[in-house]
Amino acid sequence: MLRDITLGQYFPGDTIIHRLDPRTKLIMVVVYIVALFMAKTWTAYAMMFVLLVCLIAASRINLKVILRGLRPILIVVALTVLLNIFLTDGEVLVSFWVIKITREGLVTAAKTALRLIMLITGTFMLTYTTSPIALTDGIESLFKPLSVIKFPVHELAMIMSIALRLVPALIEETQKIMSAQKARGADFETGNIMHRAKALLPVLVPLFINSFRRADDLADAMESRCYHGGTGRTRMKQLHFHYRDVISLAVGAAIITAIVFINRLLW
Repeated sequence: MLRDITLGQYFPGDTIIHRLDPRTKLIMVVVYIVALFMAKTWTAYAMMFVLLVCLIAASRINLKVILRGLRPILIVVALTVLLNIFLTDGEVLVSFWVIKITREGLVTAAKTALRLIMLITGTFMLTYTTSPIALTDGIESLFKPLSVIKFPVHELAMIMSIALRLVPALIEETQKIMSAQKARGADFETGNIMHRAKALLPVLVPLFINSFRRADDLADAMESRCYHGGTGRTRMKQLHFHYRDVISLAVGAAIITAIVFINRLLW
């Protein structure tokens, strides 16, 4: 299960998606999320799905990687679907004891499941195609106007970047600890929930210790390189908008407009 978590991983490439300005990708992710929650008809969902498929094809990210990243959220999706099926009022299709399945419940469950899967996939594409450094620069550039009110923009961007970067590292560390515990006879796969929870305690203690040690090493490394925040710092690579970024932003505006039009026409 830990091996399936791909959040924070970056897959280098030379596609048009990889070459987009990180600010453009951040804005497009927000536009994509807003459009996805605004969608109310199957036509709008189909349009968003086609857009997502085109994005995946253009980024050349292996489909197996995307499907593997979706595995950890399947339980959440299944639980959400069940709640919508059994708790949504409407035209009753099946009735058994206190359980009622309605037509509206099935439609709502299908739309909710599709929305969650598309939301997670579209968000993951940001980290798949953007390096942590570029993502940090993009966040800092977008939030730079807030520095007028003394908001710590650079520090916030740095924290978010480090958090995303440490997710794969912590997952790899957890796998190493679990492998070492299994070699010593630990059993993480049999027994009830309480037994499995107790078996994880020998994993959590060294994981916390290694996490704090990694944080101390990172702090020492930053201090030894004279890092004192964003004041007076320069960048080796400057961010610049290109024609492809303008086209992408225009596509985002067109998507929002189309979703609003479809909702008014068909809803």
